[in-house]
Amino acid sequence: MQEANKIVKLIEKAERIVITSHRSPDGDSIGSSLGLYRFIQALGKTAEICHPDPCPKFVDWAKGDAVILDFEENESEVIDIMKTSDLIFCLDYNGSNRLGKEMGELLDSCSATKVMIDHHLNPEDFVDVAVSQPDVCSTAQLIYELIDSSGKIDLLNATIGMPIYLGIMTDTGSFRFSSVTPRTHEIIASLIKAGVNHTDVHQETYDNNRVDKLKLRGHIIAERLEIISEYKVAIISVTESILESFNYIKGDTEGLVNLALSIEGVEMAAFFTEKGEDVKISFRSKGELAVNSIASENFDGGGHKYAAGGINHDTLKNTIDKFKSLLPKYF
Repeated sequence: MQEANKIVKLIEKAERIVITSHRSPDGDSIGSSLGLYRFIQALGKTAEICHPDPCPKFVDWAKGDAVILDFEENESEVIDIMKTSDLIFCLDYNGSNRLGKEMGELLDSCSATKVMIDHHLNPEDFVDVAVSQPDVCSTAQLIYELIDSSGKIDLLNATIGMPIYLGIMTDTGSFRFSSVTPRTHEIIASLIKAGVNHTDVHQETYDNNRVDKLKLRGHIIAERLEIISEYKVAIISVTESILESFNYIKGDTEGLVNLALSIEGVEMAAFFTEKGEDVKISFRSKGELAVNSIASENFDGGGHKYAAGGINHDTLKNTIDKFKSLLPKYF
């Protein structure tokens, strides 16, 4: 990473450092934020993590004693912190709009030096220092590369390494996606050598299921799954009322779209979640099918070739109908 030494110098010079990441946090946004946060501490500095919304339960355990302030519940505090900061990290997103309208506008208004570290396609010009590597599997891997390339690898320990492992693990589907390279496995080996207990990370993330969560996931697969064989597409959807009936908490449906993609004969999956007057959409694909274009061109979204997301400001039924109407064009 060519910018590594410059970034470390910015950290060492800064008086108030803030780490931000995208709305609807996942394992990579949480893992990369915590990994950088603990690396900054190892450099003898302090930082504050400010995210748009709360951490989902399935990765909440990784925070330990770290505090992640979210804009939804701590708006005035986050505004004060960001306005008085002199260095802001933008992790795992490529445009300020990924923070949501209000926090994105806040970021744009801040006078602090901004550093983006991200692996999504088509980054926008909204920062002072940009590390954009779409060929890398996760932003967490880029945090490791920052530590390594800056000559500070001797600071790596289990405390820093654990969230980096978490971010890489979750964003690669436990190392099965095509984005994984030999370098990824070299980094994983280095993290384990540094003391990361990989078994604990997997168990804490995937083996703490609530009964309501399992029942919800079973209901969605049993009652809300549609296969469109002609296009090798699987559709799953869920209404707000269904989520409420199963006592939904954030993170309960994480990974369901990948489960739909795993169905025999399916090469593309879409998951539609009703949220207020909007519908959130997750797209996944394999083989030669790309989903980032359908997300960006039709659903105010974007992402990777095989994993993307979007939103539609309409009813759940109309959104699914719109998606179906696009299948002949894209697939």
